[in-house]
Amino acid sequence: MKKQMLKLGVLSLLMSGVFVACSTTEEVLPPIGGFNNAGEVASSNLVAYWGMEGDGKEAKSGSAPSKSVNASFGTGIKGKGLSLAAGYLAFDEIAALNSLPNATVSAWVNVKNNGSAPSCFFTLTRPNEWAGNINLMSETGWKKAVSDTMVVKGLVVTKVAGNDSWQDSRNEPSKGGDQAAKVAGNWAHLVISWDGTTSMFKVYANGVKISNPEWEARGTTGPLNFTTPTRAVIGAWGTNLGTTSEAWQVPMTGMMDEIRVYNKALTDADISALYQLEKAGR
Repeated sequence: MKKQMLKLGVLSLLMSGVFVACSTTEEVLPPIGGFNNAGEVASSNLVAYWGMEGDGKEAKSGSAPSKSVNASFGTGIKGKGLSLAAGYLAFDEIAALNSLPNATVSAWVNVKNNGSAPSCFFTLTRPNEWAGNINLMSETGWKKAVSDTMVVKGLVVTKVAGNDSWQDSRNEPSKGGDQAAKVAGNWAHLVISWDGTTSMFKVYANGVKISNPEWEARGTTGPLNFTTPTRAVIGAWGTNLGTTSEAWQVPMTGMMDEIRVYNKALTDADISALYQLEKAGR
């Protein structure tokens, strides 16, 4: 009887081991673009990250918002997400964002064309100016009759001979194809990247480059030269923080999630992988 019980015990352990092995195998997902999760993409170049898991904190520095206006948290693209009703989150100075000679800003955004004003998703402010050192925005007032079309725009301000020099890049929907960017009113992964060596400025939506090539390399060359101190603002312009703002400079209404800032211009392959990984909840 003892031998029989011993055999049954060994068999039970073997079966348990097989089950554990199968479970472990099932949990290992194939890499996307060589990465297992979004955090692995250019990890050494990630200088700021907002996961929006209920508190709005920037994870790398641990900075909490110094000002929160009409902001709450609902279901995001990955866990929770930031919901804004003509609102924003503003942060005090974060040292890692005070100098970015090269940069990539990545964010998931769910916003409609509001028919009247542009929307600023993310800006690194310049004192007393509406346009920050680097800005991710959308001309949500331009395409009133085409509700699913989004004009996504990046804007950087450099210093040339002591003077401000502005350069922007965006898609032109009338050209069709990827530039049509029919991503308004749904969750969309939006990215701007700036290469300081070439002054190449690109815009992406859902892992694909959408910027007009005619506008990607205009203006001056050289790295970004930030006016400091700079403050990160999510959902509004720098002028919405208390300085004088014009009528069109209004905080956004919509949702945002998974905001990342890198100190390099990510490659097309990395941006595609980041989109796929975050869309898959990884």
